[in-house]
Amino acid sequence: MDRKSWADRGQLLQVDGDGGRAGSARCVAVTRLGSAQCSSSPSTIWVQLRGRTWVESAEGRFQLRRGDWIVLDRESCPLVQSDRRGVTLGLAIGGGLAAAAARLTETGLFAGRGGVDRDELRLFVRLWRGAERRLSDQVSLDGAGQLAALRPLLLFIGAMQREMAVHIARCPGRSHLRKRQVFSRLQRARLYIEGNCDRVVRIAELARLTSFSTWYFSRAFQSLYEESPQGASVRMRLERAALLLRTSGMLIGEIAAACGFDNCCSFARAFRSRFGTSASHYRRTALSGSPTHSAKPGGSNGKAPIVSGT
Repeated sequence: MDRKSWADRGQLLQVDGDGGRAGSARCVAVTRLGSAQCSSSPSTIWVQLRGRTWVESAEGRFQLRRGDWIVLDRESCPLVQSDRRGVTLGLAIGGGLAAAAARLTETGLFAGRGGVDRDELRLFVRLWRGAERRLSDQVSLDGAGQLAALRPLLLFIGAMQREMAVHIARCPGRSHLRKRQVFSRLQRARLYIEGNCDRVVRIAELARLTSFSTWYFSRAFQSLYEESPQGASVRMRLERAALLLRTSGMLIGEIAAACGFDNCCSFARAFRSRFGTSASHYRRTALSGSPTHSAKPGGSNGKAPIVSGT
């Protein structure tokens, strides 16, 4: 049984069954308008090699560009769709193997986003190809054998997230295991905020997502990221608005609506507070090639998030 799957030229790949069993792994590639739909069983890691890819999951909608990576939990059920030039490599691992991978990397696989440079991207491709070859050549591997086959790749993924994991100690909890659990849930909530930058995300939604009370969630989120959930939502929506101003021809009013602002006045005030200039001037400066105004340190709440990526 070949655990490697490739979705190319409009093909739709269902990532379940073999890839979803506890203690099982599957290498996945999505290219040139191909797409992959994952079941609720596997945890997944996606890395963008070329072009663009859109990921729709329980946490929202994301766009991956060259060098971007995203890690999604088992409940995410992502649909991954590449553009005409897109090349995305992924790994789907069952729950039992994911737990073993967490012990192997000493950090675990936490939901979130980030990026790698060109050299790291090339290394990831080599490790992914090696893992795919070992899994395909030895189809009778048990869980321990698959873990050994994936070891170099999993160690690389753990290194990608090492900067996240060092902040586990900041999470509430008496034991290291409890702190990891809290951190994992907060990371998923933060990813949810980013994936829903087109609207205002309510605290009650995030509390339900993490199975925390609204009071406990707000307190833990503020303690870890040094910004409130509401502040993180506003900051991410304004950063998305700035990206649209630089890269799209949408009217400013359309961008305001697309980023969850009720009207142009509230958007204008928030944008100026964040970037120190008006949205129209920001766009003119970006289009002219001059340096744009950078965001004020820490954004709207005066503090910068401590975790790289999402």
